[in-house]
Amino acid sequence: MNMDEALQTFFVECRELLEDMDTALLGVLQEEDPSDSINAIFRAAHTIKGSAGLFGLDFIVEFAHVAESVLDKVRAGALPLDDDMVTLLLACGDHVGSLVDGAAAGHTEADEDMNARGAPLLVELHRHLGTAPAQAPVAAPQTVATAAGAGADPAHWHISLRFGTEVLRNGMDPLSFVRYLNKLGTVTAIVTVFDALPALAEMDAESCYLGFELALRSSADRAAIEGAFEFVQDDCTVRIVPPGSPVAAYLDLLGTDGAREMGEMLVHCRSLTQAALDVALTGTVAAAPSAGEPVAAPLAPDADVPATSEAAAPRQRTPKDAKVGETQSVRVDADKLDRLVDLVGELITASATASVAGRHLQSTTLHEAHSTLMGLVQEVRDSALQLRMVKIGATFNRFKRVVHDVSREIGKDIALEIYGEDTELDKTVVEKIADPLTHLVRNSMDHGIENAALRAERGKPARGTVTLNAYHDSGSIVIEVSDDGGGLSRDRILAKAVERGLVEPGKQLSDPEIYGLIFEPGFSTAEQVTNLSGRGVGMDVVKRNITALRGVVSVDSKPGEGATVTVRLPLTLAIINGFQVTVGNAVFVLPLDVIEECVEFAAETGHDYAELRGQVLPFIRLRELFKVAGAPSARQSIVVVKQGAQRFGLIVDRLLGEAQTVIKPMAPMFAHLEGISGSSILGSGEVALILDVPMLLRQTLNAKPADRPGALSPS
Repeated sequence: MNMDEALQTFFVECRELLEDMDTALLGVLQEEDPSDSINAIFRAAHTIKGSAGLFGLDFIVEFAHVAESVLDKVRAGALPLDDDMVTLLLACGDHVGSLVDGAAAGHTEADEDMNARGAPLLVELHRHLGTAPAQAPVAAPQTVATAAGAGADPAHWHISLRFGTEVLRNGMDPLSFVRYLNKLGTVTAIVTVFDALPALAEMDAESCYLGFELALRSSADRAAIEGAFEFVQDDCTVRIVPPGSPVAAYLDLLGTDGAREMGEMLVHCRSLTQAALDVALTGTVAAAPSAGEPVAAPLAPDADVPATSEAAAPRQRTPKDAKVGETQSVRVDADKLDRLVDLVGELITASATASVAGRHLQSTTLHEAHSTLMGLVQEVRDSALQLRMVKIGATFNRFKRVVHDVSREIGKDIALEIYGEDTELDKTVVEKIADPLTHLVRNSMDHGIENAALRAERGKPARGTVTLNAYHDSGSIVIEVSDDGGGLSRDRILAKAVERGLVEPGKQLSDPEIYGLIFEPGFSTAEQVTNLSGRGVGMDVVKRNITALRGVVSVDSKPGEGATVTVRLPLTLAIINGFQVTVGNAVFVLPLDVIEECVEFAAETGHDYAELRGQVLPFIRLRELFKVAGAPSARQSIVVVKQGAQRFGLIVDRLLGEAQTVIKPMAPMFAHLEGISGSSILGSGEVALILDVPMLLRQTLNAKPADRPGALSPS
């Protein structure tokens, strides 16, 4: 991986870490023991800071370091974690996100806008740091157990670093880690070590043989220094000796081979005095110490000095092979997945063409081979589509932040409940449904949930609830946005619609039709305009965006109890199992999931319904709906379709059967066509139109029987 690829990975992982921080911060106050969540939040901030330092993004490091310091005090219990602190940390996470976005856009330093947004946050962070009690460092006794150099400097760290041979191949620059340490403090001395250098004939130009002995003057803690080497923790050996460590910690670095050379390095780095080194190597003091230098006494054979020191020991890590039950995953670029699905779609079309050719040749062998091929193609299709399927829980979790911020803005106590977060759907649908759901959630909070006083009058708890729910139904995904507020006012909506000329005075409308008026452009019943809503824009955009996804949206409301907005969407926008029918010479495709059965059509002339096992079944004549030329066939069929709770029929001339269907979007010049959601190329090369069942249902429900023969009547 080169540095450019590593940088892009850094941006992606930073955004994921920030999302995890948001989620943890929003739930930490409700936990009985929040220590794990606080540690997770701290680790996320620490990782972002450390990773940014590796890439030289100092403006991210500087801000993240201050936020991390506050989190460290929260973790230590020196600062309380209350609602105000959570709000501050959420705002800091937002600012870090904007800095990361700036870096992704090519900025190498913060611009004026970034600094202006971060300035008040820094003031607040420093205020918390300034009010925290300062802890004086504990001086180590100047005895034989005290390092001669480090004891005099409470901020002196010694780091012994040996890089593995694969570091360069993994795209890492050893010097970048040294540069990053200067962000944590000051590297006061450094010695380059080549103790792993092989003979010239055995050297590999792409391998790394570097090592460093260095002294770092820093007030950072051990975790921060260790975090600097997080990206190479499996490819290097890091031994850190903190300030005030006993002499044994430094002696452990000397080893047996090359002890004199290592000792000289420690003296050069001022981590060990010459006197202490002489004691370590000979057991006697070779010369009197200089003025002000601590005396290192001879080491007795039975001195109480441990043979090894935890401070200087290399960090032990579990081998990767020892990880049991860990899910292996690979990050794949979304464009590659889209390309794979496109190729699978072309493969399906090519297979259909081969099937047509096979029928003409009437070859049994070819037919069997094609059947086997089609089975494999279907498995490849299902696997490719499964790769694009993601859980909707990640999208739902974003609304925890929306509810938190909006509830504070409008002064209401509102909680968010989430169900069905494991429900999966196509990633494209997830990406495009986020904005409509955001508007629906904000609308429920602003218009739906009453204020605390009104809820108390109605006998409701002071805290309102917005609920997000998702589940699968008949090959579709259903998303519900509910609230326990006052519900929609039927009379008020109808009066406003009459006032605006959307409905004729005196016309009788059903409740679903009245509630559906809120999706009309510019429609609003709000008495005053707020920062969130009231201008009559938004709900029409919600409906338009959902319709563009071949979905439908409906509203149900109970006065005084709340309202529920139901969004029904297809699971995927790429490939479906279809059912082909013909009307005249035209071929239409229906999603197989909405079809219940097919029966022979028999109805009295002039009626727009048929009898199916004692039940009235309304139907639509596709020939008349789409004005297909020619006379109907002598023997027609009715395809029974179920959309939501509504069952109706579609009258067709012939049934062609099931077929995998690759959905191709309609060109912009055909965007005005209603009842058609897309097209597909048949094996013969002809174009088949994919029927939009929800649109057909709405179109015929809203039409007068006199305007369209065979129109569907509500039942």
